[in-house]
Amino acid sequence: MDLLYRKLLAGVVSCVWLLAASGCSLIDDRTENYVNAPAGDPLKTPDGEPLPRAREAYPIRNLDGATSGGLMPSDIPRPPDMTSEILEENYLVENLGDQTWVLVNEVPGRVWPSVSAFMNERGLGVAYESTQLGILQSEVANYSQRARQLLEMPESGEAEASTVVQARVAPGIRRKTTEVQFRVRRLDQAPDQLLTWPSQSDAPELERKLLESLAVFLKEREDNKSYSRAALRMSNAPKVRLQSGGEQAAGIEMTVPYDRAWAEVRRALDEARIPVVDLDRSEGRFYVDFRTEDEREPGWFSWFTDAPEPIYSFHVRLEETNEGVFVTTGKAPDYQGADRSQRLLSELFEYLY
Repeated sequence: MDLLYRKLLAGVVSCVWLLAASGCSLIDDRTENYVNAPAGDPLKTPDGEPLPRAREAYPIRNLDGATSGGLMPSDIPRPPDMTSEILEENYLVENLGDQTWVLVNEVPGRVWPSVSAFMNERGLGVAYESTQLGILQSEVANYSQRARQLLEMPESGEAEASTVVQARVAPGIRRKTTEVQFRVRRLDQAPDQLLTWPSQSDAPELERKLLESLAVFLKEREDNKSYSRAALRMSNAPKVRLQSGGEQAAGIEMTVPYDRAWAEVRRALDEARIPVVDLDRSEGRFYVDFRTEDEREPGWFSWFTDAPEPIYSFHVRLEETNEGVFVTTGKAPDYQGADRSQRLLSELFEYLY
């Protein structure tokens, strides 16, 4: 019995050795099968509509079909850097009316230490801070030569107001972003506590220069990011929420001023490529064309005609509330197509947040 077992074992080992020597395998090698695999159909919703913003998770450049069959796995082009789209909009100085801020694609807890470091390196220092309020307040800038130069203060021995700088680090409207603002305060006497944040700016041009300098500073420190444990107490409540009513979405709640909400909704419509036929700011309405692609397609004669003009088929409404602004959508009274207002609301929320 022992001899029979040894013969069987020797036979199995011999077979495996022969297969390995001849380059064969007991398991089919499918490493290169994806090179010639056909592309699948795009995903669609149950009603046949393409999913909003449907795209490849790892896009690969288009290849010539005649040559793609001869490619080895090592010849497949590398996919583009997926962070490039984010970084293009990082450290941007944005403004709306008299409000200006730096948009950072990072959570507030990681931006807070960098803003504190900026104030210290520029000679402003940090005298008071509150992570709960998201505010840092500098020391009196009058006694620092670097701070005086930064704030463009004249070299004069005359009596002058005490100047301090406040920075506010707050969650942005868009997901996982932070907005940083500055306020230059000129006071009759040096403060002995953290001052309340003023909604209006007294030195918008100077504050914009500070923000531009901060943007450069943050970009240079991209590889040296740190996290503040104290900043964990900062509010991370989103400023854009999708409110539900029963089984359907009722609207989008935005805890920002009306002007900011109007600008953000307009940006979202543009990015979603939803044509705006008309708008009425006083009524808080965008009149848009949100028909399906089949409805907008002119048919067989599209080659001989100009692109069809957009038609008012749905609207987006902004209404001020005690908490901020409430955004709803609806179908135009004269539009006879299917009611896609819920889909419009969902797509708008996706681009807003």
